[in-house]
Parts: sequence; C-alpha cells; structure tokens
Amino acid sequence: MESIAVSGNRHVSHGPEQFVSREVMDRFVPGTSPLQILAATTPGVSFGSDDPFGLDGVANTLYLRGFTQSQIGATLDGIPLGDQGFMQYNGLDINEAVIQDNISSIGVSQGAGAVDVPSAQNLGGVIRYFTSDPADKAGGNLSQTFGSNATFRTFGSVDSGALNATGTKFRASFARTDNDKWKGYGDQLEYQANFKLVQPIQDRGKISAIFDWSEFNQYNYMNYSLNMLKKFGATGSDFLTPNYAEAYAAAQGNYTSNIASLGNATDESNATQYDGAQIQRNYLSAITSQLTLAPHLEENTVLYAHVSSGDYEASPTFPSPTGAPFSQLVSHQGIRRIGFTQSFRYTIAGNHIDTGVWYENNSYSFPAELYSQPALGQGTPRNAMGPFRNPYATWFSDSFNTNTFQFHLQDTYDILPNLQISAGFRSLITTTHGGASYNNQSLTGQAELPRGSLTAASAFLPHVSLDYHFLSHHEFYIDIAENMRAYTYNPFLMSDGAWSVENQSEFQSVKTKIRPERTWTFLGGYRYNGAKISAQADAYHVEYYNRLENITAGTPTDPINSFVNTGKEAITGVDASLTLRPVKGLEFFNSLSYAKEQYGGGVDYEGTYYNLKGKKQVGYPSWMYKTSLSYAYRRARVTFNATYTGSRPLSYVNDTHVAPYWLAGLSASYNFGSIGFMKNFGINFNIYNLFNTTYVGGMGLFGYPISGDSPTLFIGAPRQFFGSVHASF
Repeated sequence: MESIAVSGNRHVSHGPEQFVSREVMDRFVPGTSPLQILAATTPGVSFGSDDPFGLDGVANTLYLRGFTQSQIGATLDGIPLGDQGFMQYNGLDINEAVIQDNISSIGVSQGAGAVDVPSAQNLGGVIRYFTSDPADKAGGNLSQTFGSNATFRTFGSVDSGALNATGTKFRASFARTDNDKWKGYGDQLEYQANFKLVQPIQDRGKISAIFDWSEFNQYNYMNYSLNMLKKFGATGSDFLTPNYAEAYAAAQGNYTSNIASLGNATDESNATQYDGAQIQRNYLSAITSQLTLAPHLEENTVLYAHVSSGDYEASPTFPSPTGAPFSQLVSHQGIRRIGFTQSFRYTIAGNHIDTGVWYENNSYSFPAELYSQPALGQGTPRNAMGPFRNPYATWFSDSFNTNTFQFHLQDTYDILPNLQISAGFRSLITTTHGGASYNNQSLTGQAELPRGSLTAASAFLPHVSLDYHFLSHHEFYIDIAENMRAYTYNPFLMSDGAWSVENQSEFQSVKTKIRPERTWTFLGGYRYNGAKISAQADAYHVEYYNRLENITAGTPTDPINSFVNTGKEAITGVDASLTLRPVKGLEFFNSLSYAKEQYGGGVDYEGTYYNLKGKKQVGYPSWMYKTSLSYAYRRARVTFNATYTGSRPLSYVNDTHVAPYWLAGLSASYNFGSIGFMKNFGINFNIYNLFNTTYVGGMGLFGYPISGDSPTLFIGAPRQFFGSVHASF
C-alpha cells in the first residue's frame, strides 16, 4: 500500500526495513494490537490470538519469518522491550507498554536487525515502535468505539502546545477498553495512561521524558486441542465458571457426557477447569536525548526503568483443606528492569561511525500460591480476579537476576552517493542466576527444584550490509549477520527455558547439553517504488544452530517439560509484494510468502529417540498470502483485506497439523471535517472475520507435543462488528 513505505536506512546497518504508517493503523478498529496490524500488512509476519483486538497476552502468537516474538528484538522509542512472549520474564508487551493511538509508525526489519538494537534475544528480526511527539499547538483528541460483545473503548488525549519560548510541551492520554468474552464467562478490561514531555534544545535536538502505566484484567479463554475442536466446535466449550457444581463434580471424576466424549485423560482434565484469568500492572518510565554535540558528532541516550506485577489464576486439581477437590492457584509475577543505552555517531570523509553500549539489570520473581475453594454449598467460590488473600500453601517460588551488557561498533561508508556499505559487530554477554527459592516437596513431588546459573556470551557477532540505488526508484540490498540469543528463563513447569524442567538433576543434565542459540542470516532483496507501482522481493536463508525447544506432555495444570537441543535448523524463504495504484485513491496490495523451515537433527525424549531431520518447524505456516483493496474518494474510504495462513505443524514429528484458513476484514470511514469546535470529526465501521471463519489463532502456550495432539491451541474470534466516532479539537 502507498502508505506502507519500504526503506533501508543508509547510516544504520539494518536489513530491509518496512514501515507501517499511522494512516494504515487507522484503517483498523481503534486499539487493535500493532502485532495484528503487522500480520495483515507485512509479508512474512504471522499472528494469531483469540480476541478481535489481539490484546490477550496468553493467547497471542507472533512469528516473523519463522521466529517467535521471544526470538526477535523490540524497542519503543529506543527503549528495549525485551522478551515479547507470554508472561515475559524480562520484557513488556507492546500492548501494555503504550496506547496504540500514540504510535506514529512501526518499523519491521526482517533481516538480522541492526547491531545497535538493545536486545538479548534477537535471532531473526527487529520491530521498532515510534510514538508521536506532542503538538506545538494546544489541543486534543477523543474517540469512542462500540461493538460486538458489549465492546466499549474510550480514548482521549490532551496536548499542551508550546508552553514557553524554549518550546516545552507535553501530551497526556488515557484509554479504557472493555468487552465481554465472545464465549464463556467474564470480560477483558484494560486501562492505559501515557505521558510524554519534550524539551527542544535549540536546534541541537531534544530531551524527552515518558511515563506509561497500564492495567490489564482479563478472563482467559480455555485452550483447546484438535480433538476438543472437533468434538465441541469453536463455541461449544469454555471454562466452567460460573457453574461451580459442575466443576466440583468434574474434579471428582463425574463428567458430563460431552466431556466424557473426549475420550482421553489430558483433554478431559483440560475441559474440566473451573476458570483462568490474568491481572497485569505495568509502569514504564524513561528519559531520552537525541543531541548534536558537534558539527559531525551526534549522541543518543536512553535511561529507563520498568516495573510489572502480575497475577495469573488457574484451577489445579490440588484438593483444598475445606474438602473441595480443587484449589485456586495464583502465580504472582514480579519484574523490575533498570538500564541505559548510550550511543554516538561521528561522520568523517564519507564514513558514518556508530558505537555504543547497553546495560540492563533485571530481577524476576514468581511465587505460586494456593488458595482454598469452598466445599459445595459451604460458601462463595473465589473470584478469578481476586482479592488474593490468605493462601493455605505455596506450591513453589522462583527468583532470577540477570545482567546484560552489549557493545556495538560499525562503519557505514558512502562508496558512491547511491551506494553504501556497512560493516560492524556487537559483543553480548548475559548472565542469569536463579531458580527455585522455595519448594513444597509434598506438592511438587520433587526433592529439589531447578536452580543455578547460565551465561551466554559472544565477543564478535558480525554484520555486513549493502544498499545500492542503481536506478531511479530501484534499489538492491544485501544483509548478512550472525546473532546469538541469551538463555530464556521462566519458572518451574512453565515450558520455557532450562529452569522449567522437572527437577535439579534434569537441570544439571540440561546445562551440559545446551549452548546458546545462534543464527547466520543471509538476505538479498530488490524493491521498486514509483507513483503507480511499488514492488519488493526478498530471498533469505537462515542457518540456525543449537535450536532449543521445550517439549511438553501431561496436562496443562500438571505438565511434564523437557528442554532439549534439537541441533541445527535451516530456514529458506521468499517474500514478494506488489502494490498497484492505477487511478487516484485506489490501492491494490498483494503479498505472497513461502518459507521452508526444517529441523536438521533429532531428540531423545522419555527414553525414545525421535529423528526430526526434514520435519517442518512447529507453529509456523509454509505459505501465506495477503491482499488488500482500498479506495478513497474525497473524505470517504473503504478497505477490504484478507489473509491466507497455511497449515501449521502442531507436533515435532509433523503427524498433526492445524488446518489452513482465510481471515478477512472490511472497514469504511468518513471524515466530516470541522464541525463547530471539533476538527476532523469522523466515523468508522469495521467488520472483523468477515466470513465468520472457524480457525485456530494462537498456539503453543504450553509448548508443543513430540507427537500427536495437545491442548495448546486458542480458537479465534467469530465475526465481530465495531463502530467508532472520533474528533480532534
């Protein structure tokens, strides 16, 4: 699309970087996750969720050319966001970090990412989010959205305008999103507040300060298996709340006929859960500066602090002291990150020399506590949203502390005015100490839970790129880099990282067998950007070493996890896109993506060797097709978009797959212009899942099975309708 510009930065070593503009984001329902927008507009990006906004952190699954959200880098105005997966141990999800309406653009680097990006998990790409500065003139914005399932979203912002001769200005904004679940009991409620202060420093640059707060209170959707989807259908089952009597009986083994029809203990145990929910509170603050220190010297500084707390609720089969056959399990997560980045750029004789450092300390805690549920008829069941008081036992408690240091150096040389080459490297070292700080042996069944330290380090991770504008509107680029990912960590039995295995003995065994994951990325591409036609084609190959995977068995509330090195993986793919603008106001966008991701080794699992050589990577489709047709006439615009997501392997041996699907949307908007004190008064109408497709969105919450089926899938939302009104003043 015309407003999706593709550019390679000539002075920073990126691969090809594609930008999604604010104008494109405004074609979606206000508040829609940026990740969902990327998946609809960007080749090679796959995203799945279970809610129409894409805000459910439990169910969200993002892939960028075969790499998950926990394997790519992410920044917000230069602030490292860390891991973007579920229950982030060292990061903050973009949906919780900033109000979507304040994002001005999104940059996606689908090569190897730049050496200066502060990330310890980037293996195959970077997503950079940029927020708009406060306006120079006082004013503000208001929008209100209504829709299916009692959706009610309000957004408002106020700009101070320039407050003095130096140009000091700020913006304060607030958003509230509330909608009922489209099936089952409960709602999903999010509050967000952002504050940004900008102080220009004459003509030398600016200093900015931000403070962002969010609170997400979400009743979860129940995870499915393929068997459950077949037996229940998309809308046939969810958590048993508020039917406490049925959950009580099911926990005693007295199943209803539909649960009994599932025919296996894993699915039956999953389908009898009483409830599931999450509460997240996040605080992000930063001071940044972008200044010209001398005629040829620029600096960029980011000082940041991030604090998050979360309560994740489930219903395990631990009997309560009251005699009830199950309890309420609440995992209380805490994150505290502090860090800084400092970089300099010096230009001399056609050379643009960049260097800098990044340091971060992260503390992470995770006590898992059990709360009594009442005997049937003897009291009110506990609410999934709390309050959480007086636990009768602690199942276990984990804590971790991580120090990360990165240095980068690169030179971008202008060989010709239209030809640049960049060469540089980064050095990265990350050390994590931690694991179990408390173990209730009677509940865990283990004499000693995992605890210890792991270090991932590399002194030289090279990056070379070339950008050649060989004719007007024509560009050719190459990107080659090596990357390393620090060891991930999540608590005992949370199916992510070495510390999630069953006991200390297995952790010690895992330590001797794993090495930090590494990739070599080779990418070449061409793009053309003209008035009537824009086109791009990329070919890439990734050599993936020490592929670390969590393999899961058992039930979601009592999983059995193994963390294994599957050896080498190779990823080869092609992305191509074409945008036609034959007449004024009409845009026709199409993209096709193909990726061949195959494991190169095998694993020993529960005493059996499984040869995975030639098997496709779990969770990622080989084929994707995206199309969008948009027409604007005067103040009106209508847009149709559709995405085809191919079959995705569910098991490592590829004997089960998630079916392919089409997902389409339709939007229409009209801007009435100024009416009284209001400016740009407009209305929007959106339809999500236009053809009411039944599909699997997010997947892999509890890892993937070595073979067969597993309740690790989330069903996508059915057709939804939304209407919005908005105005500025």
